[in-house]
Amino acid sequence: MTVSTAEMAQARVRADAEARAPLLEVAGLTRRYGARIGCADIGFDLWPGEVLGVVGESGSGKSTLLACLAGHLAPDAGRVLWRDRDGRARDVLAIPEPERRLLARTDWAFVRQNPRDGLRMGVSAGGNIGERLMAGGARHYGRIRGAAADWLARVEIDAGRIDDTPRAFSGGMQQRLQIARNLVSGPRLVLMDEPTGGLDVSVQARLLDLLRGLVREMGLSAIVVTHDLAVARLLAHRLMVMKDGRVVETGLTDQVLDDPQHAYTQLLVSSALRL
Repeated sequence: MTVSTAEMAQARVRADAEARAPLLEVAGLTRRYGARIGCADIGFDLWPGEVLGVVGESGSGKSTLLACLAGHLAPDAGRVLWRDRDGRARDVLAIPEPERRLLARTDWAFVRQNPRDGLRMGVSAGGNIGERLMAGGARHYGRIRGAAADWLARVEIDAGRIDDTPRAFSGGMQQRLQIARNLVSGPRLVLMDEPTGGLDVSVQARLLDLLRGLVREMGLSAIVVTHDLAVARLLAHRLMVMKDGRVVETGLTDQVLDDPQHAYTQLLVSSALRL
């Protein structure tokens, strides 16, 4: 099929517009648990290829925010505008549930802190990766298995273990398998909830190197929730600091961590330095 000059020009215009527009626009996002605030009036833009780190101590509201974005919790107020591949901005909180589920299987991905919550432990490693492809419409067994083997290698798991179940893997390998399962479909946005939590320091370092390389290689946008400022510094371009469900400081990662302005951020940074 021949593509006309006009169609090529339109495609270039659309690509330029997408580059100038946020991939995700969050405004007024609020979630309460009775009288207690989970998160309140959260707003930010996320740009293509950007990694936003969300930091704060336990109970600060960062996991509630991520759960609301992912659709695991229904917010009480706010909007989450997502720019699809055609450049249209749609409120993912208002779209029909089947469309939201399809989005979660294709353009969005969610990496959980405990990989056992993000894997099917009784299904083979290859099957875990292949399920994501099949959910997106893939049906050719040979190509699905080939993609699974390729992704195992990309996350530094011997492709010869494609038929092993995740139960036979270490915690670090399970987390790498969960990452492969989520990224095999080529998502544009990845939500990560404490992706290195509970892992040994040496395993964390390898996983962080892997994540950083994949984010750069695939041009991913990501939101990373973590209490570990070292993880935030390595992965995030920009930081958002939360306390008691609210954002108290935001800015470029190095700027926030090297010259914190809010008293709470100063406390977080000084506490990390003492460890």
